[in-house]
Amino acid sequence: MSRRKKQELTTRQNVTTAQINRLAKKALKNGVKNTPAKGYKFLKDLSIGSLFQTQSGQMRGVLISCDVNATVIVTKSHDKAELGKKLIASYTEVKEITKI
Repeated sequence: MSRRKKQELTTRQNVTTAQINRLAKKALKNGVKNTPAKGYKFLKDLSIGSLFQTQSGQMRGVLISCDVNATVIVTKSHDKAELGKKLIASYTEVKEITKI
């Protein structure tokens, strides 16, 4: 490969500080909008006492309380050390289990 072609492949477009500041300002102005995947809910949206399964399918449990973090009792997990009462993020995507 010639030197000129190699240089063309590695050349990046320079981004100015003004462009970075404008993008950051726009992102902060619009804010963050979290939405769960289709068919899933966040733990904070479930009612207390409801059964759930995580998106990966490796953990099942019961929601005990939910503030900033959710307190859950893990009833089924791939790792035996994770069983019992745990604190996990309230924005964890879960699927509500209606039938046992």
